[in-house]
Amino acid sequence: MKLAVFDCDGTLIDGQASICEAMEAAFAGQGLVAPSRALIRRAVGLSLPQAIGQLLPDAPSAQRTALVEGYKDAFRAARSDGRLAQPLFAGIAETLGALHAAGWTLGVATGMSDRGLAHCLADNGIAQLFVTLQTADGHPSKPHPAMLEQAMFEAGAQPENTVMIGDTSYDMQMARNAGVRAIGVDWGYHRPTELTKSGAEAVMETPSQLLEYLLR
Repeated sequence: MKLAVFDCDGTLIDGQASICEAMEAAFAGQGLVAPSRALIRRAVGLSLPQAIGQLLPDAPSAQRTALVEGYKDAFRAARSDGRLAQPLFAGIAETLGALHAAGWTLGVATGMSDRGLAHCLADNGIAQLFVTLQTADGHPSKPHPAMLEQAMFEAGAQPENTVMIGDTSYDMQMARNAGVRAIGVDWGYHRPTELTKSGAEAVMETPSQLLEYLLR
């Protein structure tokens, strides 16, 4: 059996606007000037506490905790108010459907929460395609290999038949740490050169190119 594990934000969905807005609200709630959106996007892919730590490394622990909770509150409010935008990238739905039809087992490994991922997949109508979902709620942050190791265990897959697909260097490093293939996509948050340097065997420019590559 062949297992393809996808990162979510920056690979399956484009949630950068909602992420930046929630982070800016969290910083404002603490009376702080938010980092630039470019820096916020650089931290996407890490679990939320690690992302906050990267954005504000010298902050006291209590302030980091407050920022994490502020981000969660802002994100929940955006979802409740109907302002949350997490659309699939063009071509992703078709690519996932074709892989599923071709006999691939599909999974997700993301820095999102269980609840956030469930909402995202359901809202986009793709939840039924995945047999294993790994999130920050149950694992150390990427690039620790725990998410991929659990995904393989749940799917009954071996490392040599597993591929991790993502848009950040954290995804590529996690794949290498787990002993699985790493494929980058260039429509997300990190540059192709970073993905290759971090272990990607190839970097795809479109979802259709990714599909062709995997089916080969």
